[in-house]
Amino acid sequence: MFQPDFMTFDTGSVTLNVAVAGKRSNPLIVLLHGFPEYWAAWREVMEELSRDFFVVAPDQRGYNLSSKPEAVDSYRARHMVADLAALANHLSPGRPFALAGHDWGASVAYAFAFAHPERLTCLIIANGVHPWCFQNAIHIDPAQQLASQYINKLREPVTDERMAEDGFRRTFRMIEGFSRADWMAGDVRAAYLDAWSQPGAMTAMLNWYRASPIDVPEPGQAPGETFLNSLPPGAMSVRVPHLVLWGEADTALRPSCLEGLDRFAPDLAVRPIANAGHWILHERPKQVADGIRSFVDARSSR
Repeated sequence: MFQPDFMTFDTGSVTLNVAVAGKRSNPLIVLLHGFPEYWAAWREVMEELSRDFFVVAPDQRGYNLSSKPEAVDSYRARHMVADLAALANHLSPGRPFALAGHDWGASVAYAFAFAHPERLTCLIIANGVHPWCFQNAIHIDPAQQLASQYINKLREPVTDERMAEDGFRRTFRMIEGFSRADWMAGDVRAAYLDAWSQPGAMTAMLNWYRASPIDVPEPGQAPGETFLNSLPPGAMSVRVPHLVLWGEADTALRPSCLEGLDRFAPDLAVRPIANAGHWILHERPKQVADGIRSFVDARSSR
């Protein structure tokens, strides 16, 4: 199993455990994981990309070996954007880099792209959602609204213990429900159990959901107002070349989550991947790595 090197980085508010691979003199790509994963979501993709790039995959705050602030407010997107900005300024001061995100990592990647487009060469998303598009899909697509009901369950106070009990049985079941999960076995499964078992990890991971302003109405309820309704479209624009790698068998995120994305990303490429689901990083790591490599290389040669 591929093993990167590790560094510990103090952002000024939290300490991040950061997996690194490849020559530091090569172009930087930062990879952001989602829930309920950690840096190793990108392990196989890192192995492929590290031949040509300096690849960095942090445990985001609240996950695995990184700091776990107690306050729910500590998991609002602006804090993760600040973490990433500090890390990127340390690793690549003044030099733009490529940013990729999956699931919740995609949310942070989008927020960073909105705030700091001058720091990026391009933005790559693998089965993740633009915040406006996701909120819109939940409000207009009954199937997406139903698929997103798990968010309300994860926000409940009792969920911390429920997701951890019986050897994290419900956490594994949730993963299996989103798409093919035969990769979750052996050493990979043991490593995930270790990451989830870190003191305070499950509560911190769930606080990402509790801190999110995304509105998920119960079936039949009218949509609520969110801060997204008050933001001008320009505040959510992707001003860099943008690639979306989309596993079409994802049951957590329906195709409606991509509707309207071209309004916010004028330089957009969407590449559907048949027979891949939400855990596309594990299901198709080489295809993901090849897609990232070709997209980054094409932008570097401009």
